[in-house]
Amino acid sequence: MTHKTVLGLHPSFRDDIADLVTRRPVPGPRVSQVDPFLFLNHHGPQVYPPNNRGLPFGPHPHRGFETVTFILQGELMHRDSVGFESVIRAGGVQWMTAGSGLVHAELSPDAFKRAGGPLEILQLWVNLPSRLKMTPPRYQGLQGDAIPVLDVADGKATLSLISGEWGGATGPVESITGNFMSTVAARAGARLSFDQLSGRNVFLYVVSGSVNVNGREVAAHHLVELDVAGDALVIDARTDARLLFGHGEPIGEPVASYGPFVMNTEVEIRQAIADYQAGKFGHVRG
Repeated sequence: MTHKTVLGLHPSFRDDIADLVTRRPVPGPRVSQVDPFLFLNHHGPQVYPPNNRGLPFGPHPHRGFETVTFILQGELMHRDSVGFESVIRAGGVQWMTAGSGLVHAELSPDAFKRAGGPLEILQLWVNLPSRLKMTPPRYQGLQGDAIPVLDVADGKATLSLISGEWGGATGPVESITGNFMSTVAARAGARLSFDQLSGRNVFLYVVSGSVNVNGREVAAHHLVELDVAGDALVIDARTDARLLFGHGEPIGEPVASYGPFVMNTEVEIRQAIADYQAGKFGHVRG
């Protein structure tokens, strides 16, 4: 067993959207992706006042990838052109496969806009291989009580298992590309060990707190870049910490992206734009 090598630590940079505090570690100046993971926005944490405008993500299209949205605080309303609709509260997750294309809106429910409150959300974009880019869209909205929460690190940490298998449990989302996805809440002094990672890219983002990863100190709001070949990973919590931890097999295909579309070629991007402009992605119900 060989430990994965830390290749780099990538800080998030601020890129606020309207009044929404936003940090983004990837893509960044030194890391364009962690194949198959393309993009992460960390919104908040912040407190919205009463009578606020809510989230600014009105109807917009996607094609060619998946979005995985983690609601850490607050709540999020999803509505799309396929007909899926839900309000997911703190602790829940939205897993949307855009595939061949849809239009969706991610907004704050009216009750949140009236009352305000704390908000913190992570959104991760996960690429699809060329053979699945035009798969039919689908959506899974899970409340926190539908996600297994497993004790790890001798009871000093919990792992919320969203997709994949861990300790005999299986996450409720079946990833069509076999990706493992979880969030981890660790108390200071917890040691977490992961293995069977050879040939897989790890996506590890420190949401809050401070950890050591294979001996390297990592502060909050940093992405840890690791090699593909190593098999094992050890994470020590220096303080109470929250982590986004996933892994997947690299796709290894060209990436052509333009705004909300991620395909393999510029020709496919132009076709996505044309299809959207022609109304082929449908419309979100008002």
